[in-house]
Amino acid sequence: MRFHHYGLVVDRLEESVAFYKKHFRLQEESRFSFMEEDIVFLAAREFRLELISSQSAENNTHLCFEVDDLYELMKRFDSNRRIEGPYKLENGWKTIFYEGPNKEVIEFLQIKPML
Repeated sequence: MRFHHYGLVVDRLEESVAFYKKHFRLQEESRFSFMEEDIVFLAAREFRLELISSQSAENNTHLCFEVDDLYELMKRFDSNRRIEGPYKLENGWKTIFYEGPNKEVIEFLQIKPML
């Protein structure tokens, strides 16, 4: 398991993209919509910031960890802690959200398909 990104809900997506590009020198990695949310990934080296438009998003600020096998990870978690998912995204990624012990949102993401 490795850290993948920090997700941040923003009010003005394009203004936020410009801000993080200018002040943090992040580059746009990808942009897409998912479940009525506009999402932009910005990156620099190993760091990724996911900006989520709040016009349709609830407070979805979260930590995300990349895993090799999402379904193997799901076996280790109490299903009562699952918030939503699993989902398969247009780009082939698989994702699921759980609640931590302090109601923090933790996302797990499988990028590579299982062989």
